[in-house]
Amino acid sequence: MSEDVKEIALQQAKQYGGKLEVVPKVTIDDRRELSIAYTPGVAAVSSAIAQDKKLAYEMTTKKNTVAVVSDGSAVLGLGNIGPEAAMPVMEGKAALFKRFADVDSIPIVLDTQDTEAIIATVKAIAPTFGGINLEDISAPRCFEIEQRLIEECDIPIFHDDQHGTAIVVLAAAFNSLKLIGKTLAEVKIVVNGGGSAGLSVTKKFLAAGAKDIVVVDKAGIINEAEAKNLAPHHAAIAKVTNRQHLSGDLQTALKDADIFIGVSAPGALKQEWIKEMAEKPVIFAMANPTPEIFPDEALAGGAYIVGTGRSDFPNQINNVLAFPGIFRGALDARARKITVDMQIAAAKGIASLISEAELSTTNIIPDAFQPGVAKVVAAAVSEAVLTTV
Repeated sequence: MSEDVKEIALQQAKQYGGKLEVVPKVTIDDRRELSIAYTPGVAAVSSAIAQDKKLAYEMTTKKNTVAVVSDGSAVLGLGNIGPEAAMPVMEGKAALFKRFADVDSIPIVLDTQDTEAIIATVKAIAPTFGGINLEDISAPRCFEIEQRLIEECDIPIFHDDQHGTAIVVLAAAFNSLKLIGKTLAEVKIVVNGGGSAGLSVTKKFLAAGAKDIVVVDKAGIINEAEAKNLAPHHAAIAKVTNRQHLSGDLQTALKDADIFIGVSAPGALKQEWIKEMAEKPVIFAMANPTPEIFPDEALAGGAYIVGTGRSDFPNQINNVLAFPGIFRGALDARARKITVDMQIAAAKGIASLISEAELSTTNIIPDAFQPGVAKVVAAAVSEAVLTTV
């Protein structure tokens, strides 16, 4: 199946020359329409905006346009393949924005991987857009790039690789907790993967009320006692996780854990380790396309609920559930930032789409094509904006 999809994708790319086109909203079929769309009529619009820059949101495409920006350094599972090769992925992301939330998006790939150059470039183009979606920028540079841009720009900046996965996993966790009969504050959570996604998952769960999280990276459990040997981003997360100061490997971390969240590598979770977890263990194995453990193996090992990043298994953890609606809500509310509160609200909105009657171990998260997902997420985000203003 995957080979067929890849071949069709190649044929489609050759046929269409990309996934996007620009279509004018106004007609330009005679001299009068030309004079209105361009000179001299357009001067009136420009003059109005010059007097009040906020009118750009009402009178230009800024009100509904997001830039999808990448340097090509961490593209899907392909790695550092450069800006040209990243372009098809950014086009695809832009197409998803339009399909699921009617947000217009422009893919932009940058021929630099210098942190300061990326920040300067995005700041320079920011007046064009109502928001910036950072995409496929490698860690740890992505942390500084996003944070600096949030501080220095007056439009929403969102690194989906970090936060999109975290939001959807949190939504899946909210519904899983209903089935296992525990609260977020009661469960032990193990996050396997100390990169951008893993750290964002950890921070999101802590902000939502989790108390007991252990993060495991390639070198083992991240432990505050070893902070002097840790990279700055790991040293920071060590201060708020692993309060029992565990040391060792993933198997050690998983003892009595309720939830495993994998944003790491294929085959990282062994079936026999699940037996050492708490009763009714929840497994979110999201390495793609090969998860940390396949669902049939996890269930055979005693897992109660299993989710992956794949569409061919139940409970797909899919970013497309989050980012279109988040930007739709942020644009509609003219938010200057996408805050943690807005992201948690988005997770709750996604979770709410599965009714109590529909909720089951194989149905904890809505399908990407379920009608109304983006609208529900957008409404939740907009309400969070209003309550924090």
